[in-house]
Amino acid sequence: MNWYVKVLKQYADFSGRARRMEYWMFVLVNTIIAFLLYLPAIVTGDQLWAILYYLYALAVLIPSLAVAVRRLHDTDRSGWWILIGLVPLVGMIILLVFMVLDSEQGPNRYGPSPKPIGQGYARPA
Repeated sequence: MNWYVKVLKQYADFSGRARRMEYWMFVLVNTIIAFLLYLPAIVTGDQLWAILYYLYALAVLIPSLAVAVRRLHDTDRSGWWILIGLVPLVGMIILLVFMVLDSEQGPNRYGPSPKPIGQGYARPA
């Protein structure tokens, strides 16, 4: 839950880097919350739950884009690569691969590595 809150605190911060754990934990919690908001709308047919779901989706749209751009930065790619997701099927697969890739070791043009030393790669010499 801390990763989710961290992303929300960086609401529209498109600069810097986000490690895999931060991105995927946000995606997981976001998906669970969205599912829990939309499930009652499906089961009961009550439009109030659907409205709550859409309001939630709208509220987390910018943080979702921001953490995705920071995740791309962590793999040393421009945030504009997020637009490849607009290409049907192939674009989403490519974007998924980028999101799963490990961090760029050490600092890159987007800032220092958010991954603590000793977690996934050796200490720089």
